[in-house]
Amino acid sequence: MRWAHPVDAHLSKDGFSGRDGNGELDPLLISLATGGEAHRFLPQGMMDSTVRGSWLEALAVTLRERLVDQSRSAALAGKVLGSVEESIAEIVERDAALLSSDARDELRELIEREALGLGPLEELLADPSVDEVLVVGHDRVWTERRGKLERTDVRFRDAQSLDDAIERLLAPLGRRVDELSPMADARLMDGSRVNVTVPPLAIDGACLSIRRFGAERPSLRDLVEKGTLSEDMFDVLISAVERRENILISGGTGAGKTTLLNALSAHIDSSERIVTIEDAAELRLSQEHVVRLESRPANVEGRGEVTIRDLLRNALRMRPDRLLIGEVRGAEALDLVIALNTGHDGALSTVHANSPEDSLVRLEMLATLAGGGLEAGRIRDQLVRALDLIVQIDRTASGERVVTAIATLGEEGIEPADTSGASSE
Repeated sequence: MRWAHPVDAHLSKDGFSGRDGNGELDPLLISLATGGEAHRFLPQGMMDSTVRGSWLEALAVTLRERLVDQSRSAALAGKVLGSVEESIAEIVERDAALLSSDARDELRELIEREALGLGPLEELLADPSVDEVLVVGHDRVWTERRGKLERTDVRFRDAQSLDDAIERLLAPLGRRVDELSPMADARLMDGSRVNVTVPPLAIDGACLSIRRFGAERPSLRDLVEKGTLSEDMFDVLISAVERRENILISGGTGAGKTTLLNALSAHIDSSERIVTIEDAAELRLSQEHVVRLESRPANVEGRGEVTIRDLLRNALRMRPDRLLIGEVRGAEALDLVIALNTGHDGALSTVHANSPEDSLVRLEMLATLAGGGLEAGRIRDQLVRALDLIVQIDRTASGERVVTAIATLGEEGIEPADTSGASSE
C-alpha cells in the first residue's frame, strides 16, 4: 500500500492519521504522535522556528485546558492539589512524555506563562532595557526603550488570552475590569504602574500599559552624567533641598518627573521624618524614617475611595518634617498651598505642565476648582508665597530627558534661577 505522504505511513501504524478535519497535516497532532520528531515527517519548511513555536504554543493551550479541567474536577471531588507549578510539571510529564527534554522544558514555561504570568509579555518584562510595555488589542504590542517606542513581534493568541492575562494581573491587586467598570489603575509589587482600558471604551480591543521602575533609581549625580542637568543645576537643586525650599517639578508624561523627585529626595537629611503621598507608590527613598501613603480608588460598589486630598489632610497630623507628593492633579492643590503657607516647608512635588508659568496656572486652576471661596488672584498670591523653586523637565524628540529651566518665585513673580556658578555650600 502506498501512503499519500510519509507522515501518513508513520502515524497510521497506530491508527492515527495526523491530519485535521479538513485532511490537512496538523503539526500539533503530529508532534503528539511522533514524540517531537515531526521534523522527520513534515514537508520541507513546515518545521522552521515559527512553525515549531506555533505548535508548541498550541500544545501548551491544550494542556492548560486539561489542567483547568483537572483542577475543577479535583475541587468538585474535594481533593487538594499541589502547587500550580507542580501540577503543570505533572501534566507535561504525563501527556507530553514523548517530547524531548528541551521541548518539555519549553512547554512547561509556556504553560506557566499562560497560567500564572502575562503570557507573551513575560519575555518583554524580563528585559531590563524595557521601560514600558503598551498593548493595543491582542495582536499589537509596543515597548519603550531609552525614550523611544518600538513595535514588537509579540502578540497574544486571541482576545480571550489578553483578557485572561489582564484578569491574572489585576486579581491579586483587588481590581477588576468589565463593561460596567472598563478602566483600572494599579501598582504591581515591584512598583510598576499599570493601566487597563477594555471595550466598549477601547474600540480596538483591550489596552494594557505597564510602566516599569527599576530597582536601582538614578541619583542626582547620575542624572548629571546622563546629561539630564548641568553641574550648575546640580548645585542649585542640592542647595534648595538643604535649605528646605518648597520645590515643584513640572513636565509632561514620561518626562522623568518622578525620577528627578526621587533623586532630589536622597539629599534630605536622614534625621527628618518624611511622609510620601502618591496615587501609585513609585518613590524609593533611602532614608529610614519614611511613611509611605497611597491613595485608593472606590471598590466595585463605589465605596472606600481615599483620595490624595484625604491623605494630605491626614499627613499634616502625622508630624511630617517633609511632605513628598508624587503628583498634584486635583483638589489637593488647595490644601497643599495652605499647608506650605502655614509652616510646612521643604516639600517636594510634581505637576503636569509645559513650563514653569504653565505649572502655576495649572495649580491655580486646580485650587480654584477645589472650592473654598478664594478668588483666583488670592490663590495666585498664595502660590507665589508657597513655592520657592520650579524645575521644568522635558523629553526631547530623541527620547532624552533634560531639565530645561529652573525658576524662582518671589514678589516679582517667576524669574529664572541663577545657575551660573551656584554652590551647595
